[in-house]
Amino acid sequence: MTVEQVMTLAPVIPVLVVHDVKHARPIAEALVEGGLPALEVTLRTPVALDVIREMAKVEGAVVGAGTVLNPDDVRASVDAGARFLVSPGLTDRLANAAIGCGLPFLPGTANAGDIMRGLDMGLTHFKFFPAMANGGVPALKALAAPLAAARFCPTGGIS
Repeated sequence: MTVEQVMTLAPVIPVLVVHDVKHARPIAEALVEGGLPALEVTLRTPVALDVIREMAKVEGAVVGAGTVLNPDDVRASVDAGARFLVSPGLTDRLANAAIGCGLPFLPGTANAGDIMRGLDMGLTHFKFFPAMANGGVPALKALAAPLAAARFCPTGGIS
């Protein structure tokens, strides 16, 4: 699966912070049944990797790891069964690890320099984050115009 395929599974990708593993499966089942198969589980809780493992058992769920910050997070997410990776930013170490693991990778960017660095690395899809704090739709349109090769998934303050 490519990052574009993940981004187009549904109109939105729910960003999930789950604190109790027993809630993982029912949440995943409800979201998949509701037409939202791409599920981003943030690595913000001590049980996040176990949540990914549980949600990955749900038929039709495409579970990814969010808030991936470094190569250790990449390895742990892959081991837990994540099928895509999302990060709030783009660093060389993180990008190299994410690209190297072969999973779809959606790095966070908020400026032209980060997007251009990602394009130089062969990435074409980016998370515009935090979207509202960085100017929302007008800022995204301004960035997308000269960087036509890039595609965006805005997140952060979207209502």
